[in-house]
Amino acid sequence: MRTPKTDILLITALPMELDQGKLPDHVRVVYSGVGKINATMATLRAITAHAPARILNFGTAGGVNAELSGLVEIARVVQRDMNAEPLLPRGRVPFSDRPHELFSGRGSHTCGTGDSFVTAHDSWLYEQRVDVVDMELFAIATVAHEHGIPWLSFKYITDGANDASGDDWHARVNHGEDLFLAKLQELA
Repeated sequence: MRTPKTDILLITALPMELDQGKLPDHVRVVYSGVGKINATMATLRAITAHAPARILNFGTAGGVNAELSGLVEIARVVQRDMNAEPLLPRGRVPFSDRPHELFSGRGSHTCGTGDSFVTAHDSWLYEQRVDVVDMELFAIATVAHEHGIPWLSFKYITDGANDASGDDWHARVNHGEDLFLAKLQELA
């Protein structure tokens, strides 16, 4: 059964990143789970159920750009793990007319999405000017784009996308919550 239209639909991978109990009543949150397939399925189901006017994504990210820290707003997202070379350059899906990069219309940072936890230097990320890496945003933005729904994304940098990333992420997974909640008040 379809519920009334929701103004803001918030998609976050895990409850440990953002406590639903701290959100304003007018914001509906969907926890997608980790990775592009889970994010795609959750976003599709949420759009069908709630008909949102806009989609927000909040989550954790690894920092590729060492000059950044804290909460960053994403302007552009690319798919970092699609590699069908020599058919097309990395990041592009062969035989598809869907965009290989998506834009939120706000922010100033680039996110590279993929189904792997980045723990080592990847020169392609620097060549593409990727600032942070995550595991869900490209899927969420693609589904939003396909449905004509505007999207915004905010990422909290938990780690340096290096060999210490796993431990750093566990230690900081919820450290961006208050920063995002303050940003959410500005957006409402």
